[in-house]
Amino acid sequence: MKVSLHYDNGTIIIRGIAHIPYAKFDPRIKEFRALALHYSSIIDYLKANNIEYDDHVLDLIPARRLKSSLVLRDYQEEALRKWIDANMRGCIVLPTGSGKTILGVKAIEHLNLASIVVVPTLDLLDQWVKALARAFSIREDDIGRIGGGQDNLSALTVITYDSAYMRANAIGNRFALIVFDEVHHLPAEGYRSIAEQFASPYRLGLTATIEREDNLHTHLPLLVGGVVYTARVKELVEKEYLAPYTIERRYIKLDEDERIEYEKNYKIYVDSLRELGLHYGINGFKRLIMLSSRNKLAREALLARNKALSIAFNSRAKLDELREILAEYRDSKIIIFTQYNDLVYAIAKEFLIPFITHKTGLEERRDVLQGFKDGRYKAIVTSKVLDEGIDVPDADVGVIVSGTGSNREFIQRLGRLLRSREGKRALLIEIVSRDTVEVNTSRKRRRRSRIDMVS
Repeated sequence: MKVSLHYDNGTIIIRGIAHIPYAKFDPRIKEFRALALHYSSIIDYLKANNIEYDDHVLDLIPARRLKSSLVLRDYQEEALRKWIDANMRGCIVLPTGSGKTILGVKAIEHLNLASIVVVPTLDLLDQWVKALARAFSIREDDIGRIGGGQDNLSALTVITYDSAYMRANAIGNRFALIVFDEVHHLPAEGYRSIAEQFASPYRLGLTATIEREDNLHTHLPLLVGGVVYTARVKELVEKEYLAPYTIERRYIKLDEDERIEYEKNYKIYVDSLRELGLHYGINGFKRLIMLSSRNKLAREALLARNKALSIAFNSRAKLDELREILAEYRDSKIIIFTQYNDLVYAIAKEFLIPFITHKTGLEERRDVLQGFKDGRYKAIVTSKVLDEGIDVPDADVGVIVSGTGSNREFIQRLGRLLRSREGKRALLIEIVSRDTVEVNTSRKRRRRSRIDMVS
């Protein structure tokens, strides 16, 4: 009996066969059904077992021939070749500023079938539309946009993760290639259903930092394909594709009243862990969070820990050190990174520096970034907004006033400084409160990032 395959709301219905891998029996329709994700594997199974089939899954949007004049660097050529050799499935890991978007463009050009790019932010949606239009010499209006109130489907479409999550079951069979920019977002709860409901046989994931703290990146080989190519910052610096850099740590001491308050709160936290029978470290902290919703001591311990961290991260002495850095590098373009918005506003007010947070409107954000690019502003301050998803103008100096132990955050902040130009040497400075947990936080993020530094 011949098998027939049909797309249905993010799944594939398989008719005419008793059983097939990846499929489960659906008693509502008395047919077998599989996630659209498994479309290619189902086809491979049918071919390998010489089973005749009719394929009605893909309904590709007709695409016109696209050609770009972009020339790839040697590492980009190798990355694209390895992706093609892996049956055009897999992830490519490249540092910020090394040309991931160009690889997406060349993958679309190579396949030349209906393609969709999934991005985490509206800023990136606009950037991809402009990059695609420029690369293929087409109008921006010819490129589909879905997200931020726009809903235009085309053979070449850019869509936000949030919109793709809502629309995947309706458009999951319209594209041969799906490109996931900042692919580390994909395994998150909810977003992974995008990959599951798209039948696209060809998949490309792009990121500077593929690993996640929760280890969900281990799902990416199933959702997109394994890592087919990785280039590290150090090797691209050696090849002069990225600017050489120095990482410097500057210690400050808490003021006496801050030190007393810090030690008091951190002692409450540690003593409470001991009383609750929890180990000091990440596992004990996770358990503490779970207990805090129903245990008063755990809740008080969590509040004390947060107070201690806030003191270490937001010490007044950090502003004094920042003042010296701004004076020392007054002729450089400086990006200041903090963990909390309150410190962003304090720095902006103290030094009359424009700021960008998640609350900053789109037009104001664009004006600040344009002013930074034009030289109207020599420094800007931000929290986590500029870590990814926004094309930040060239900067020479980065200052981490406070941050987490995340290697992704650290690498992305460094990456904001590495766009190469003649004679440039980038500098990333960490300001760390001595004799606090922030010392270990700084060590952890750099150790995980495997990046060289100087003290």
